[in-house]
Amino acid sequence: MIEHINWYPGHMKKTRALIQENLKLVDAAVEVIDARIPVSSRNPIIDELVKNKRRIVILNKSDLSDASANQAWERYFKDQGNLVLTMNCMSGTGAARLLKLLGSLQEEKNQGQTRKKPYRLMIAGVPNVGKSSLINRLTGKKSAQTGDRPGVTKGKQWLNLPGNMQLLDTPGILWPKFEDPKTGLNLAFCGSIKDEILDVADLALELITVLQVDYPGLLRERYKLEELPEAPLSTMEAMALKRGCILPGKRIDYDRIAKVTLDEFRAGVIGNITLERPDHE
Repeated sequence: MIEHINWYPGHMKKTRALIQENLKLVDAAVEVIDARIPVSSRNPIIDELVKNKRRIVILNKSDLSDASANQAWERYFKDQGNLVLTMNCMSGTGAARLLKLLGSLQEEKNQGQTRKKPYRLMIAGVPNVGKSSLINRLTGKKSAQTGDRPGVTKGKQWLNLPGNMQLLDTPGILWPKFEDPKTGLNLAFCGSIKDEILDVADLALELITVLQVDYPGLLRERYKLEELPEAPLSTMEAMALKRGCILPGKRIDYDRIAKVTLDEFRAGVIGNITLERPDHE
């Protein structure tokens, strides 16, 4: 297994301080997580900082994850006292429901008040979970820069939302050390950690190892394999042969099949996959 994935650029340390400074200014925190890896994409730093603030958990990229797992995670987070929505922030699915929820929270805050105060939110999450796409949906314009690579959002932005609401955007942050190597792997699988700092062939092999156990049918169907070899490396080589990822001398092009596998997983082409389930399910 790939171990000790550490990616903690200096700007992330500054972001933690920025969140601490500005949390007192907001009424609620919107935490965006990846529905495929709800545990790994939940930042313990956010947990620590938000504390007793009202929290809205957004299970983003729910179009890429397993529908039954989405329901299980909704129940799990609601049981913890959070408000929860499944969304596809890129397409806008769920945005209307979120705005309606925020509107009700705004009314609750200003109930009985002569002067209506703006409802202020902070949006936070690890890199590449879809924060910028969500912001653009809420504001109805391209207020935040988006990209399929982590670390696109820079600095702090206060953005105006419909209904006299304001939103504080912050750059994505990770924590300095992954206590569980699987957390780092899951984030890497989903693209929250830059591929450039990893061996993509090893990373793809780790992903194939997981899928071979949890979603063997999807793996067989996508790569047209009659059966899966017992060893994940043999599966990877069979996938390479099916896709023509071959070097001169009939050698397997491991880097090419690795990139294909990771790209297709991240795009949801292999199928709807969730890599983590609630413990009690």
